Amino acid sequence: MSSLAVGKTATAAGPAPGTVQDRPPLRRRIAFVPTVTLLLGALYCLLPVAWVVIAATKSGSELFSTFTFLPGTGFADNVSELSAYRDGVYWQWMGNSALYAGLGALLSTCVSAVSGYALATYRFRGRETLFNVLLAGVLMPPIILAVPQYLLLANVDLTDSYLSVLLPQILSPYGVYLSRIYAAAAVPADVVEAGRMDGASEWRIFTRVALPMMVPGMVTVFLFQFVAVWNNFLLPYIMLSDDEKFPITLGLFTLLEQGASTPALYTLVITGAFLAVIPLVALFLVIQRFWSLDLLSGAVKS
Repeated sequence: MSSLAVGKTATAAGPAPGTVQDRPPLRRRIAFVPTVTLLLGALYCLLPVAWVVIAATKSGSELFSTFTFLPGTGFADNVSELSAYRDGVYWQWMGNSALYAGLGALLSTCVSAVSGYALATYRFRGRETLFNVLLAGVLMPPIILAVPQYLLLANVDLTDSYLSVLLPQILSPYGVYLSRIYAAAAVPADVVEAGRMDGASEWRIFTRVALPMMVPGMVTVFLFQFVAVWNNFLLPYIMLSDDEKFPITLGLFTLLEQGASTPALYTLVITGAFLAVIPLVALFLVIQRFWSLDLLSGAVKS
């Protein structure tokens, strides 16, 4: 009787620590794999950013003589030297990038919104064929289109101008694709039909009814296109020859080429790269607020 009671007591108390049943389940251990993978990916992406931020604080002598991730004391001097370089041409490059990216992204978003809404709402012959052609444009690398675009613009004497960089950016196949998908999901057909029954024109239905519902998707299109144009290097490199019209990417590239013979310019390139990232971070933080407000407000308001 005593041994039976002892056995029951041991069973009720549970397995001893260190046994197989005490170990965490296999499913729980596998759940750590995505987390570890994401952490490694974040570390891989953030290390170069951290290096640029820290290197921008170093003077020319500190850049090659101190520990990589040890902050320096020359950030203010680097910004002053960068601003004084060729009478402030760096800030002209920044202004050009703001023009190319801001105006180009805005025009591209407008074209994408109209095109995506039309493809999602209207039924016409060749609609699916047109959409498939746009999908092919999404899959096509930009480098394939750069030379034909240059030849087309050269025929109308638009190369080496602001328009030569702006015009190819207006139509974004990915922006149209994303707008069509979002319009089909966010704009109910019943709301469009109700607007038609009330006698509203198609343009009024789009601007007053459909477009407010599409705002979160259009904000996404604007952000993607802004970042793509801001970081674009190949198209301005092919189209432009006047360095006063260069965007920041091409300007820093020319500065880096000169740094091969003048190592002192390396600090200016690193500082310029750090300053060029700040507008993108600020834009994302501002637009993220509009994402939250629009998603919480809902599509149809009473």
